[in-house]
Amino acid sequence: MGNERKSKINQLISKWPRGTVATASYLRQQGFTYDLLTKYRRSGWIKSFGQGAYILPEDRVEWPGALCAVQSQLQLEVHAGGKTGLQLKGYGHYLPSETTTLFLYAQPKMILPAWFSGERLGLSLVVTRTSLFPDNWNEGFSEWKEREFSIRISSPERAAMEMLYLVPQKISFEESVLIMESLVTLRPEVVQKLLEMCRFVKVKRLFMYMAEKHRHPWVEKLNLSRINFGKGKRRIIPEGELNSKYEITVPRGQREGTV
Repeated sequence: MGNERKSKINQLISKWPRGTVATASYLRQQGFTYDLLTKYRRSGWIKSFGQGAYILPEDRVEWPGALCAVQSQLQLEVHAGGKTGLQLKGYGHYLPSETTTLFLYAQPKMILPAWFSGERLGLSLVVTRTSLFPDNWNEGFSEWKEREFSIRISSPERAAMEMLYLVPQKISFEESVLIMESLVTLRPEVVQKLLEMCRFVKVKRLFMYMAEKHRHPWVEKLNLSRINFGKGKRRIIPEGELNSKYEITVPRGQREGTV
């Protein structure tokens, strides 16, 4: 390998954030041709991480490093949210400390690359494509720093609403109530904006029902008159009983104002 080629691979390795994936398309933009990447792989300088993706040999890449590439290199609008967002922010002792199921949220029609799979990352992958909030609306996000890189995740306020979007199909009503109990320190100004922009009546009603159920102090600072809760009843729990205030069906035995 010539000096120029050695310098090029040394430059690549020195700038490569440890624990991350580098996509072939991104590397080509940096001047690394397909033939050059193939030579690097055959020489053991880089290692394939599925079609169109590479990692450094002996480097341990977990889901944050893979998501970093999807967000920063492929520029896909997808983020960790819901239960995963709450877990990363330390909310809820009911959530496991280690991520075994990764909850990702994206706008409809977003397609993840084939190499980004639960099997390859060693966890269960739940990808929710929804227009829960308007496209390209950036309220309710935060940054999660991991080793030499960072990723975009939901703030606790947004993550809670994303979690409730999956009730009861993928997350049980009972579990969501337990998790919502820990959200004592949510920011009322952020909650207000999110509730006003949320497009799903079910989520807004569930969120307020559970927040009031736990008597969270930030509830008193909300202006509910500015929130569109829709009209008519919503059946969330089959064979449940109707909560008269928010007109949603909840498990039998759940009373207003009781935990």
